[in-house]
Amino acid sequence: QVQLVESGGGLVQAGGSLRLSCAASGSIFSIGAMGWYRQAPGKQRELVATIVSDGRIAYADSVKGRFTISRDDIKNTVYLQMNSLKPEDTAVYYCNAAIRVSPTRPLGAYWGQGTQVTVSS
Repeated sequence: QVQLVESGGGLVQAGGSLRLSCAASGSIFSIGAMGWYRQAPGKQRELVATIVSDGRIAYADSVKGRFTISRDDIKNTVYLQMNSLKPEDTAVYYCNAAIRVSPTRPLGAYWGQGTQVTVSS
């Protein structure tokens, strides 16, 4: 059984910063891509940033230059440093990871429970 546990959300004023963390635990053989998605009220879930095991990174245009994704493969943890936050960044942020639980199993997609980020104007 694999779990992704997020932390670091909260309320911040516009222009402020937050750092999200997501730790994977359980029966893990290897982890491929890890990423962050967000979903604002009344909107579809959207990709924020991803980082692949070889270090390749991709960001949504709306967060480029403000957000930084990183990972610690020893701790099986992915981070999202969010700077210069805007009210439109308000959403529930979800962690996602592609995890292989054994050498003979394919990668499976796992999600965290979500953490609320609220940016006040």
